[in-house]
Amino acid sequence: MKTAKLYIKNMVCDRCVKVVREELQKLGYDIKSIELGKVEIIGPHQVNKNELERCLTKAGFELLDDSNDKMINEIKSIIINQVHYNEDINQPKENLSQILEKEIGRDYSYISNLFSTIEGRTIAKFIIQQKVEKVKELLKYGELTINEIAFQLNYSSPQYLSNQFKQIMGFRPSQFRTMLEAGRNQLDKV
Repeated sequence: MKTAKLYIKNMVCDRCVKVVREELQKLGYDIKSIELGKVEIIGPHQVNKNELERCLTKAGFELLDDSNDKMINEIKSIIINQVHYNEDINQPKENLSQILEKEIGRDYSYISNLFSTIEGRTIAKFIIQQKVEKVKELLKYGELTINEIAFQLNYSSPQYLSNQFKQIMGFRPSQFRTMLEAGRNQLDKV
């Protein structure tokens, strides 16, 4: 049976995958596979791009046609998956540049130059921004120490994590945690 690959911008979480799946099913498409930024549909009927674009745009997504846009979207999806959803802390950490080369099938220098040209920021800056978002999320849960978070996100030291966090946020992770705690009310005061 014939398959078609669709590349969709702004799919950044599991909820996005669910929404895209639901929207495509409403339109009558059979989904072979779906992951962040990419959907493979099967079926005998032709993909109606206009209908698909309208539906996805209404839900906050964008159908990508340009091969460079597709590659940028795939790069972002790989990075987001590795930073936010790679929970296996026991497996040896592979360098993100190696993962990108393997997944994209292109030399890292090409990937990096294309990303910088189109996005106006480096892949390294995007990775740092994603890691800072993950650190904020983990600090909100309050279950891990900064040392444990640094280890989980493959930082060489808690100080390095703290420096990158401060560079993006303007304050250290410990200050962020203190601000979160100051905003909470004790149960007996509610």
